[in-house]
Amino acid sequence: MSTKPPTKNTLKMTWQTFISSSSWRWFKKVTVLIIFSLVINHLAERESFPGSDSYSFPIVGFLASIVLCILIGIITEVNFQYYKKKHFSKKVEMATIAWFMASTLGYITLMYIPVNFIFSLVVDGQIEFYYLLIGLLITLLLSFILIGLSYAQDVYNLYKSSLKDAVVTIESGAKTTKLAYENIACFYSENKVVFAVKTDGTTISTDFILNELEEKINNQLFYRANRQIIVHKDAVEEIEKIENGKLRIQLKAAIENDAIKEINISRYKRKEFMNWFQS
Repeated sequence: MSTKPPTKNTLKMTWQTFISSSSWRWFKKVTVLIIFSLVINHLAERESFPGSDSYSFPIVGFLASIVLCILIGIITEVNFQYYKKKHFSKKVEMATIAWFMASTLGYITLMYIPVNFIFSLVVDGQIEFYYLLIGLLITLLLSFILIGLSYAQDVYNLYKSSLKDAVVTIESGAKTTKLAYENIACFYSENKVVFAVKTDGTTISTDFILNELEEKINNQLFYRANRQIIVHKDAVEEIEKIENGKLRIQLKAAIENDAIKEINISRYKRKEFMNWFQS
């Protein structure tokens, strides 16, 4: 049996598959981690500075920083997966990202202090609070920068997906329909039945209740106007100020439906609605 050497196309396809996989993502992170640890530890002390007459490889510091970075990486990834499932899948905004970063840095702080205590006791048996504090501040600063660089693309992809590619699965009796967000004008409740109205004006009955639906969909695009209606931002054509500080919403002409012909926003929700609509 003869074997042929891999062709250029085969190698190219293999390489493209690799760089598009999660393995490539982790390979890049591990490479950055090793380079970062080498640079930091070679600059940390005079004896480990390259070119020094008393140069010695900072093996202890290098291994300690590798372990610390691995722990930080695990904490960050676990927290990111939690936020991805709990928050980012529904809404990606600056406040949510800030909470993710703040909580991650908080968990890193809780991890850093006992780990540093243990490491100091094992190495030289001494604990200096000044260096503990400085080390913690530097670790948090570098963690903030590296986490931001490492997860910026992931968060951006989630943001694009939540706005454009997301779908809502609608069950109506024995029938299941998937509707893309961009094809939905609004949802409304009538006689205890929730209907989905498409951008072409067609209506689909669903098995949802509005409260349940409100928890599922992306509230950057959808807004609960009142107890009966959830409206899509792009479906709004006109906003009119009416009596008692209320607003009246008019949907686009293609969406013809008497049940949603006139949508009112109470004066209590007026500011919230306008902030959502203008964001």
